[in-house]
Amino acid sequence: MKKYFIFLSFLSIYYTSFAQISTDSLEYRIRPDSLKSGELQLSVQSFNFMRNYEYFNKIQDGYTLFGTQLEPQLVYYAHPRLAVIAGVHLQKDFGDEGFYRTLPLLSVKYQNGNTTLINGVLEGNIHHRMAEPLFDFEKRITEPVEYGTQFILKNTSFFLDAFINWKRMIYKPSPVQEQVLGGLSADLKIVKNAKIDLSIPVQLTVFHQGGQIDINPEPLQTLVNTALGFKLKIPLSGFLNAIRTENYLMGFNDFSFTDVQAFSKGRGWYLNTGIDTHYGSLMGTYWNGMSFISFNGMPLYQSVSQHINYPGYTEKNRKLIMLRYSYQKQLIPNLYLDFRFEPYMDLGRPAGTRKIEFSNSSFLVYRQSFKLLKPKTDR
Repeated sequence: MKKYFIFLSFLSIYYTSFAQISTDSLEYRIRPDSLKSGELQLSVQSFNFMRNYEYFNKIQDGYTLFGTQLEPQLVYYAHPRLAVIAGVHLQKDFGDEGFYRTLPLLSVKYQNGNTTLINGVLEGNIHHRMAEPLFDFEKRITEPVEYGTQFILKNTSFFLDAFINWKRMIYKPSPVQEQVLGGLSADLKIVKNAKIDLSIPVQLTVFHQGGQIDINPEPLQTLVNTALGFKLKIPLSGFLNAIRTENYLMGFNDFSFTDVQAFSKGRGWYLNTGIDTHYGSLMGTYWNGMSFISFNGMPLYQSVSQHINYPGYTEKNRKLIMLRYSYQKQLIPNLYLDFRFEPYMDLGRPAGTRKIEFSNSSFLVYRQSFKLLKPKTDR
């Protein structure tokens, strides 16, 4: 009974306000730079991860991801507005022999003022800044490399990330269907000053599976997810650095011609509130989903099971409460620590069977660039 009281006591302060756990320390963006024009640099990023799920439900499996990723990339700053990048992504999962994954990293990035155009490897997964029910944070580990085209606009009052992730292409005749994921993540700043920070996020994902040159008899699928919300931050001084809230109304629609999915449309309320302190951030989350499905979202929020032992199992209405603690710190220059502990309770279970399950994560990120060649200068 005591553990339930802890959850409910924290959530009782819900309307005082927090947002999703920050991923700033995990982002890494390489961009053209007029001060580096003509240079050749070696960019190195090491992403070390441990993400553990102590889950015992019928919707999402319990498992552990434990390993390291390395991305060395050669960056040629061909022009003040252009960078050409080539490298490799390596992933080593601990407890397994050899490398789990080896992928080429090829991209061209053009930047003009506040706008950036990218072709090749995208600034993907967490860089899209989407809410977890639409885009699972874990994609940073399981799908770290996205290929396609991306347009980014960022200034003091607006952020826009529009992208096409070509997940699977096919050649004629193909035994499988092509897969394409399109997305849009925008955040419009309404008010920002020393006392308040208010913005309106709008998010969209469109997943399509099909094609005209495959011989696969499966029907075409087009799944659309949307999210509209608001984010509020009130900066403070002292022990509390800030109070936050981030809330969304989310939607799901299946525009396929046949009923492949268990539900044709759905919705969900994703509500977050909490505080930032010198010792980390504490957040309460409430999820109420009705017939909600998201191809790229975290399985726990969905109404259709992705559990290995319960394929096809559904729960039309999902009600969850979570209590999340996170701590991010720069240990030394170029080295960042990110720790998370996230217990949750399923309110959809009968009162006598409810229990607390949890996930915990730790990430250690190192990133730095090294100058290899300088441009020749006239004497």
